[in-house]
Amino acid sequence: MKMLQNVRISKFIAISVLSALGFFPGSVLAQDTGLVIDKIIGKVDNYIVLKSELEMAYQSYLAEGNPSSEDARCQLFNQLIMNKLMVAKAEIDSVIVTDLEVDNNTDQRMQMILQSSGNSPEQLERAYGKSLEQIKLELRDQIREQMLAREMTSQITKDLNVTPAEIRRFYNKIPTDSLPFYSSDVEVAQIVRVAKVSNTQKEEARRKLTDLRERILKGENFNELAMKNSEDPSAQYNGGEMGYVGRGAMVPQFEAMAFKLKIGEISQPFESPFGFHILQLIDRRGNEYNSRHILISAVPSADDIKRAETYLDSLRTLILSDSIKFANAAKEYSDDQMTKGGGGFFTDQDGSIKISMRDIDPIVYLNIDTMKVGNISRPLVYRTDDGKDAARILYFKKKLPPHQANLKDDWNRIQSAALAEKKDIALEKWFKKARLDVFINIDPAYNGCKLME
Repeated sequence: MKMLQNVRISKFIAISVLSALGFFPGSVLAQDTGLVIDKIIGKVDNYIVLKSELEMAYQSYLAEGNPSSEDARCQLFNQLIMNKLMVAKAEIDSVIVTDLEVDNNTDQRMQMILQSSGNSPEQLERAYGKSLEQIKLELRDQIREQMLAREMTSQITKDLNVTPAEIRRFYNKIPTDSLPFYSSDVEVAQIVRVAKVSNTQKEEARRKLTDLRERILKGENFNELAMKNSEDPSAQYNGGEMGYVGRGAMVPQFEAMAFKLKIGEISQPFESPFGFHILQLIDRRGNEYNSRHILISAVPSADDIKRAETYLDSLRTLILSDSIKFANAAKEYSDDQMTKGGGGFFTDQDGSIKISMRDIDPIVYLNIDTMKVGNISRPLVYRTDDGKDAARILYFKKKLPPHQANLKDDWNRIQSAALAEKKDIALEKWFKKARLDVFINIDPAYNGCKLME
């Protein structure tokens, strides 16, 4: 089905490019991996596209199992040029993203790089041949461009939607033999209970931080102890130092403590939604402050986790006796904010509760694989995406057989594809108009891509 395939390719291109830019500074990889001799292959006003950026995006495309294709490479290059054009136009149109947003996003990406690579900060520095601070600065520039491009895309497409009539027209113009064939879909819901940390565990975290505070007061280096003991991943490269931030940047408990302390003073252990901290105020200037901290998360004990299981087991009994519906119980009692609003049901990227068996979380898949349709599992211990110990019960509501796309079973998917096509058309029209406002130069080696036509 050519039309739906084009939409999916367009989505994939955007994801691949952002992934490549978001996780790996392109110029660093180009210099240090030897994969490609880097050079500028495109320029949009003062913004450049490096050959390494294109190659990274293309390798990501191939890694998804797609066949080698020069047309795909050209589409990726086109997307890179469009991203640079969006950034250039954002400057002309005074579209901004705040420094705080960029800094927070950069810190998160640095943490993800360190965690996903499995390397220590020192190993990462050796691999890139640059300090973490240099890598972070390069990454920050790329993230700022990425965020500006996303903001421009949002402004261009924010008012677009598709009516039911448009969805049907989109579907009806697809040749029957080109409709996609979907594997088995399932409808699965969950109710989650995060293990509540007991006072005993909390006191243990406070004790650890009190000991660390005493060591610092006796002369040990705060940053070194943060790197060795803090459970904040960013401490591995910043020694616990948070940099200058304004009011509202940190959770209320952290901010309140920062404004309570005198410069140089170290707090007693205090609690925030992330765990327990000790905090030292480094400097304050007006409503901005710089601080460093050590984070220790109070970990639930085996008894704490067991209490979560017991709670869910009682709730399961009420559902099975028809005292409460699963969806209502999820909305009222589940601790998972992503699913509770929808009655506990997992949804795909299009918002449908029908999820392909290929896309469902592997752990959930393994559990429902042993369940009968209509059953509710006993409590299952697991770890949430944000690392919390929890238990959940799963409701295996429905399993749909493999089928060819149709409006009855796949409305959300077809709606998403129709909207994506509409957005693609709007972006293409914008690109053709906006490129007249900036200087664009393409390496002659890529004339075959016909980017400017």
